[in-house]
Amino acid sequence: MNLAIAHTNPAALIERCEVTGVRLANGEPEYESGAVLPAGPWQRLTSELATRLKPTAHTAGKTLVELVRLPDGPAPASLAAFTAPLGDPDAVHLGQAASPPKALTTTPNYRDGRRIGLHVDNWDKLSYATKHTGRRRLCFNFGPGTRYLLLADLDIRTICRTLYRNPERRCPHTDDLRTYVADRQPLQVFRIRIAPGEGYIAPTELLPHDGSTEDQPEPSTAAFWLGHWLRTALPSLI
Repeated sequence: MNLAIAHTNPAALIERCEVTGVRLANGEPEYESGAVLPAGPWQRLTSELATRLKPTAHTAGKTLVELVRLPDGPAPASLAAFTAPLGDPDAVHLGQAASPPKALTTTPNYRDGRRIGLHVDNWDKLSYATKHTGRRRLCFNFGPGTRYLLLADLDIRTICRTLYRNPERRCPHTDDLRTYVADRQPLQVFRIRIAPGEGYIAPTELLPHDGSTEDQPEPSTAAFWLGHWLRTALPSLI
């Protein structure tokens, strides 16, 4: 398992995390054909899985997932200035995204509005050899509803190593994830609850991911930044 979630309280992780397999979208007009989606039903995280998700001494900070809360103190003058104290003066505010309620996944293809399912980001235009060094995404849920972070258990470099004899020649892409699932290779997806005022830092260039508002009756708005965040730059939820 490549996915590593920083936590000191396994019970707190288990309380907000579930797991299931994946499937490919087929004939669903709101989705791209071949999009990778949670298969359901969601299962409670076990103690064994929570232990396997714990980082080791060898887990690089750039590949770590952290669940965080808004820092104490006055609100920043702007969202663009929010990350100034967090250790990366070159961090970029990507903007905000409003998600409707009860959406299995949330990210649309900007060309036609169809949702793309689990995917890897490519803001940093990285090759296979450097994909694990990309900036991590910081996200906060500003509500009013709860949302979820979806994360695959394998990173895109591992997926490419499984698929290709010479993966170092590739620039890993969401299409590789779709090919992997179409080949019926094993993959799990985790669903982590993110309430208003909570957020995450995650290597979304490396890990297949998306947002979700499945089972939630209210919409939510999330704000996003990209940066080289220091580990423990924000208070941990778990």
